[in-house]
Amino acid sequence: MQLPPEQEAIRAKCFHSLGAFVEFPLEDVETSIPARFEKIVRMYPERVAVKSKTQTISYSELNRAANRLARIILTRRGDGPEPVGLFLADGADVIIAHLAVLKAGKFSMSLDPSASLDRTRHLLNDSRTALVITDKSSSSIADLWGDREIGQIDIDEQNYVAADGDLQIAIPGDAYTYLRYTSGSTGKAKGALKTHRHVLHAVMNATNNFHICAEDRSTILTPDSSLGKYGLEMLLNGAALYPLYVKEEGLPGLADWMKREEITFYYSFPTAFRHFLGILPAQNNFPRLRLIRLEGEPVYRSDVEQYQRLFADECLLANSFSSTETGPVCLYFVDKQTEVTGTRLSAGYTLDGVEISLLDESGKEVGCNQPGEVVVRSPFLSSGYWQRSELTDTKFQVEQVGGDARRYFTGDLAMRSDNGCLELVGRKDFQVKIRSFRVDVGDVEAALAAHPEVNEVVVISRQEKSGDDTLVAYFVPQHLPAPTTTALRKFLAATLVDYMIPSRFIVLENIPLLSTGKVDRRALPTLRSGRPDLDTMFAAPRTAAEQSLAQIWAEVLYLDQVGIHDNFFDLGGHSLSASRVISRAIKTFQIDLPLSAVFDSPTVAEMVTIITESQAYQASEAERAKMLREVEAMTDADAQRVMDDIDSTIAKK
Repeated sequence: MQLPPEQEAIRAKCFHSLGAFVEFPLEDVETSIPARFEKIVRMYPERVAVKSKTQTISYSELNRAANRLARIILTRRGDGPEPVGLFLADGADVIIAHLAVLKAGKFSMSLDPSASLDRTRHLLNDSRTALVITDKSSSSIADLWGDREIGQIDIDEQNYVAADGDLQIAIPGDAYTYLRYTSGSTGKAKGALKTHRHVLHAVMNATNNFHICAEDRSTILTPDSSLGKYGLEMLLNGAALYPLYVKEEGLPGLADWMKREEITFYYSFPTAFRHFLGILPAQNNFPRLRLIRLEGEPVYRSDVEQYQRLFADECLLANSFSSTETGPVCLYFVDKQTEVTGTRLSAGYTLDGVEISLLDESGKEVGCNQPGEVVVRSPFLSSGYWQRSELTDTKFQVEQVGGDARRYFTGDLAMRSDNGCLELVGRKDFQVKIRSFRVDVGDVEAALAAHPEVNEVVVISRQEKSGDDTLVAYFVPQHLPAPTTTALRKFLAATLVDYMIPSRFIVLENIPLLSTGKVDRRALPTLRSGRPDLDTMFAAPRTAAEQSLAQIWAEVLYLDQVGIHDNFFDLGGHSLSASRVISRAIKTFQIDLPLSAVFDSPTVAEMVTIITESQAYQASEAERAKMLREVEAMTDADAQRVMDDIDSTIAKK
């Protein structure tokens, strides 16, 4: 689609200062990845293709190594498409193996050597992989396979194969390239299938929008993306890949490594980027870095502000909206002058070859500035899910007989502005019910990320012991000591309604990540019963009444202790728990107490004052009732004597 002028102006700056850009033609999308790669090898045989911590490989060397390994694969498994597992640690070896599998007419599945045994076995069993390529450091891994018979190839075997010419295997565009399992961060991982056409279309859009050229040098920070579309964006344009797996190497050396290797192209998920920003000194000099590309998670205004503060004027930022099943579908460029008005950065404008519809729950298109589910229509979508035809039919729908385009229902919710820009508002599966109100945790994350002392944040819904769902915010502070729960609640109260404010705030040193760099929500720590960090100092109960009420609060809120000056809502209380406190207090103190007492007097000390006053009032009421009963029981003569005594007393005065 036609970009607005301000986006066109930024995109026009997105060129390598010394490189020569060559457009990626649409006809190459209908070839195959090996065919395009071999074309690039002929153009740039001696140019560096991959430089890892142990190897530097030219395009011709990479091609010959992949050809030799492909021949070994064919001798072990023969012709025909099937998954081949890659259980490799070194970045260069991973790339060689990926290319070899494709050249052999098969498709690959990456296995992370640092992943849990359960996940590795699940992927192997679910994919029915019968062959795994390993290296020397990972060759003794037969125990991972369990009872299954799985063949192994040591990647170093390819050095003993003489023939290293191209295999000349015809590969159609709809052949599978790799099986990519979802992260499994919120449930059991499922495998999505990519085809050559799907991947090449994504490479074409990236090449032509970012103007990737042979002089570019790109980071690869996770094994999972070594030769996904991100790695291929470089290798299918003659550029160089620099794999440095931060999960193994750590982040402290990343900045110096990027400067030393003159990296021009940085890619990661936003969470990993925040980790990177957290270790950068105030002044940085990345002389060659021209583009920061973020994708896969929300990008917040605070991320953009950090980029604008820490990086050179020539460096641009791009936010790409994508999914495993669709590839990138939207793009939004940012430079030093871009102003982000909301809490999240826009998802951007639709890329070539895809159409986006926003549908309501009845399947009807919504209007501008109205939320709806993002549905992507394209002939370049994923093939679906490995051996899960029912799920494929649910998520991927064919619009008409004979058409080449299908629709994919992403589960993402978005609005479209008047000028066509897509604004993400969350995910359907990240929407939770809190006290009957629907809340998108992404909105809460975005609001909390705007706090100047919050570096990273993840918000999830957890079930309390009472059975109620409550919001819990996990955050990494910019500095220690971290902002208190009191301060964070006060900050959020300025922009969020009360039911959207988390009940608990948990300080972490780091947000747990999957090997891909995405947040591992299932690894977030469980709630503890300790008292939150509040602005008020802990003060123990002084009286029996305070002790009884503090005990009620602690039991209702599932805390070890409660101070008499602690605010009920800062402790994690809400309207439902307030009603439980009132119910318990009425039974304990034998008084009538309105629900508003918790809101009007939200500390133990203040509420005890209300309770004491109520007890005194009820006692005086009882005395008045007794006197009234006595008066009503008097005879007329008794009443007259009382009146005479009163008159006599008044007369004496």
